[in-house]
Amino acid sequence: MRELSVDRCDAAGRAWVAAAIRRVEADANRSADTHLHPFPLPRDWGVDLYLKDESVHPTGSLKHRLARSLFLYGLASGWIGRGTTVVEASSGSTAVSEAYFAQLLELPFVAVMPATTSPEKVALIEFHGGRCHLVEDPCSVYEEARRLAEDSGGHYLDQFTYAERATDWRGNNNIAESIFEQLALEPHPVPTWIVVGAGTGGTSATIGRYVRYRCHDTRLCVVDPEGSAFFAGWVEHDPSRRACGSRIEGIGRPRVEPSFIPTVVDRMVRVPDAASVAAMRFTREVSGLHVGGSTGTNMWAALELVAELRAAGRSGSVVTLVCDGGERYARTYDDDGWLAEQGIDIAPALATLQRFRDGGAWETA
Repeated sequence: MRELSVDRCDAAGRAWVAAAIRRVEADANRSADTHLHPFPLPRDWGVDLYLKDESVHPTGSLKHRLARSLFLYGLASGWIGRGTTVVEASSGSTAVSEAYFAQLLELPFVAVMPATTSPEKVALIEFHGGRCHLVEDPCSVYEEARRLAEDSGGHYLDQFTYAERATDWRGNNNIAESIFEQLALEPHPVPTWIVVGAGTGGTSATIGRYVRYRCHDTRLCVVDPEGSAFFAGWVEHDPSRRACGSRIEGIGRPRVEPSFIPTVVDRMVRVPDAASVAAMRFTREVSGLHVGGSTGTNMWAALELVAELRAAGRSGSVVTLVCDGGERYARTYDDDGWLAEQGIDIAPALATLQRFRDGGAWETA
């Protein structure tokens, strides 16, 4: 019997992929690690709060890490090659970062996003050479992105499926490893809590797996804005839950995404949109960091956890993330007229935050 052999090796294609991976890795090598800022709290409280500032990435958000990982995953898997049209379903920041990497590799990029995405994010995607494909129904972004990729013979990055597997959760300078290295010389180097939001679920999956892998006692709190499906899906152990969608860009989804790993989450907190915006403005005032809305969502729960530790007479540290900068939200969360149109009254939440600042107690209206 004659032996059959089929060789599909494309030497030129493999060479292009190798060069592309080197370019993506070189970009990471040029970028210093992000800062870990202490948030001003009275020293005698015995609790420290830190903000991991992901807004200083080259594309200005936490999603820069995800985009890099998704491109490397696609390149190494043989899904992205020379001239491949890259497509994503995104509410904004992920698409900004992915447009950056597509431009770095001289690849066409299309972002499928809800028509309500902020003009600032659309402009940033276009600045990096991407094209925005807007849809009226936020729930249709997945299928529309898949259709566009198939029609063009391209690749759908699909952050909502691949976020949790594209990042090496064991280490390799992921965000979790970076946090623990930067805390090494602090009074409480192993944080009591890490607080993050869920958009794809990739960040919570990475951090939750890492703390277990490294045998840390740290617990993971995931915040979820109103209108999102994650909270109900987690509480009810029901990944089929659906919701209307979130007004806090970058986090919250109308469905429980495949990359959300509920078993690594120790606590979930549903945060009203008014509280997210109030905490965004409060954080800016107290820390001087010009943060966005999803950071406000994080901070609402992080400050509540600080108050909880203090009330229990416990010392420790809490870490959360600055997801992106506030300059992207001038026409939304910074606009009192927009808030009024949306029926968002931040006064009661601001009063809660002021009482916390004055005495450390957490008293919601």
